[in-house]
Amino acid sequence: MLEIIGMTLDDARIIEECGADRIELVSALTEGGLTPSFALIESVLKNVKIPVNVMIRNHAKGFIYSDEEIDIMVRDIDIVKKLGANGVVLGMLDINNNVSEVQLERVLKNCNGIDVTFHKAIDEINPIEGMKILNKYNEITNVLTSGGSGNVVKNIPVLKEMIKNSKHIKLLLGGGLNFNNIEIIKENKEFKDFHFGTSVRINNNSFSDIDRNKLKKLVNILK
Repeated sequence: MLEIIGMTLDDARIIEECGADRIELVSALTEGGLTPSFALIESVLKNVKIPVNVMIRNHAKGFIYSDEEIDIMVRDIDIVKKLGANGVVLGMLDINNNVSEVQLERVLKNCNGIDVTFHKAIDEINPIEGMKILNKYNEITNVLTSGGSGNVVKNIPVLKEMIKNSKHIKLLLGGGLNFNNIEIIKENKEFKDFHFGTSVRINNNSFSDIDRNKLKKLVNILK
């Protein structure tokens, strides 16, 4: 499964046309991804047929949220569900750098019937222990991770350990993937789901458009 980050309607159309399997729809890719406008979400959903998962993140200051910000996330999720998105992408930590389970439980109550990806906030903590915590929540379907900080290839042993410690959750490998390391990553048959962002854009630039040729090449490599 190949998921590609999209920021615009054109991005979404290109992602589908080139043969990727799913879109992660965000705004502000340079900030790690924020919640896109509801008008954009609606437009993308009307114009593509592949699944669209929407980022739920209302600031770029990290992954610690106030209760009021969690309220906003809950309301955003309600709207995203009504618009018909396949799922949401979210993650929250506490001041002790652990998964904020109280806040997570509150948000997950609104996620019935949709996919939930816990995003790269998990790489800010011990990702193996984080996976064990997330296993408690059946609503979480994916964890987006590069196995912690540092080089994703060097983190392969951690990623494999995360898979071993996963029950129902799929490991979505992303963050630092590119055309220089995907063949190495692919040699590890445990990895089945991949997430790409800037490396399929022109000049690997977050501000640039998606490069159709690069994305088609990636699809061919992975399929």
